Amino acid sequence: MSTEADSADAVAVDRNRRARVLAALGDPIRLAVVDLLRVQDLSPDALAVAVEVPGNLLAHHLKVLEEAEVVVRRHSQGDRRRTYVHLQLGSLSGLLAPRPTIETPRVVFVCTQNSARSVIAESLWNSVSDVPAVSAGTKPAAQVNERAREVIERHGLSIDHFPQSLDDVLRPDDLVVSVCDAANEELSQPTPRLHWSILDPAELDTTEAFDDTFAQLLSRIVQLAPNVHTPRQSKARSTR
Repeated sequence: MSTEADSADAVAVDRNRRARVLAALGDPIRLAVVDLLRVQDLSPDALAVAVEVPGNLLAHHLKVLEEAEVVVRRHSQGDRRRTYVHLQLGSLSGLLAPRPTIETPRVVFVCTQNSARSVIAESLWNSVSDVPAVSAGTKPAAQVNERAREVIERHGLSIDHFPQSLDDVLRPDDLVVSVCDAANEELSQPTPRLHWSILDPAELDTTEAFDDTFAQLLSRIVQLAPNVHTPRQSKARSTR
């Protein structure tokens, strides 16, 4: 049974957490880093260029954000020498300004084989957004991973997909969302692009790994989807 003392302790813990986060955000450079990471994961090199600071100074700011549990760094599954900085979304509840609006006629989720992560993302996105989504791969597999198919169907979503090449799918005005480090590092298309550094569940090949991937993608998509809309011109044409 909870007590008033337990409740007071919980409030104090949350207040201390928020104070640490707010203190970590109390610097223009760190705030700029967090703004960039709200929609995608970036390497430290890319962040240093984006916020226009030398790498050693960025390392200091990332350490402050890591100690406040605002960001974590993960090794790339493509180039193991590379890391990506990932925003801990729950740590910023109620602290940030609204996300920017993105206009695109279509979202394209990309991973290397187009057999698991990108397929799950496509199914999830199409279940929550009116903006259509497809998925593709840089080196498409022969078929969809069976565990990916199972986790999609187990959550009541539909899947009617065969792995396809990004070169055959991509249009100039698509919003590309890479969900695979290796694919992100291969991409060179000048289209609007975001990156989510999601671990490959096929490496563990367990139900739990695919459930975790599903949950990560769902969290990202629920955050992004309300801010993605079709261009006004497309809406006007569709109503004529």
